[in-house]
Amino acid sequence: MAKSKGGAIESKLRDHALGFPEAYEEFPWGHSAIKVNGKAFLFMGTGDDGFSISVKLPQSRDIAVDLPFTEPTGYGLGKSGWVTAHLKDQKSLDLIKAWIEESYRAIAPKKLLRKPQS
Repeated sequence: MAKSKGGAIESKLRDHALGFPEAYEEFPWGHSAIKVNGKAFLFMGTGDDGFSISVKLPQSRDIAVDLPFTEPTGYGLGKSGWVTAHLKDQKSLDLIKAWIEESYRAIAPKKLLRKPQS
């Protein structure tokens, strides 16, 4: 497992993401990937520019990428609606949690969307 410096923000976001039905965590490429049904809906990691997350935002991508702490995700994922947010504090935590939910709903099988979040 990779050592991360996301601290309290990372812990809160991980707990939120793992509360969705059948969500689980893996560590490909040394970063956290929260998945459902074998597909990632949240990537978290710490790099040279600090702690960041990447999520798939089919509805709010255009608005999200206009924020000063976001950018289209690299490796060609930005073209598919993925957005990376660089998080230095907790002031936008509710917004980030909403993005994680949007990403989960975009990736999860429809039958899981009817189950309550834990």
